[in-house]
Amino acid sequence: MHDISHSDSLPKRRGRPPKPPADQTARQALLRAGLAQMTQTGFASLRLEDILVQAKVPKGSFYYHFPSKAAFTSTLITAYQDYLSAKLARHFTNPALPPLARLRAFTQEAQTSMARFEFRRGCLVGNLGQEVVTLPSGMRAQLQAALAQWQTQTAGLLRAAIGAGDLPADTDPDALAAYFWIGWEGAVLRAKLDQSPRPLIQFRDMFFNSLKGT
Repeated sequence: MHDISHSDSLPKRRGRPPKPPADQTARQALLRAGLAQMTQTGFASLRLEDILVQAKVPKGSFYYHFPSKAAFTSTLITAYQDYLSAKLARHFTNPALPPLARLRAFTQEAQTSMARFEFRRGCLVGNLGQEVVTLPSGMRAQLQAALAQWQTQTAGLLRAAIGAGDLPADTDPDALAAYFWIGWEGAVLRAKLDQSPRPLIQFRDMFFNSLKGT
């Protein structure tokens, strides 16, 4: 670490100066507004004007942090991936519940969250996946990486269920985790389409009932 008493002799750093707290606040407001919009719509329907109004920041603040709509959306994907990964970790490490009950609890909380917004909001990754052929280059890989991370976390939980004797020893946790996320994303999309919890309930019941017969 450099001694700050000799900072005058250090070479000047190129690029933008450090962002003051107010700018960081604006960035977070933009991301919150973007996540709210993107979980309802998608890339093509995302309007910068709506984001600015909801975030209550000027257009200049947007372009200070994000050079384009594509860059903004890419950041949103990462933020949403991290958000859901943290939620899964919180549920999947709950010592008060056995492993499979932790997965069920996650789906129940997700259902409650969707109901809070009258099923207008779904999964950001799922929404963008519906228009992947028209997305900017690189976003397909981001969406796949998000799903792969959640799937890996779920496979780890299913391994714990195998270890606890709740699933047969010959269960393939990776394949079962993939099956869960394929079905769950479809159920979320259908719940948003129907504006009803029924698809979530139907998938959850059928998924866990199928495990009883394994």
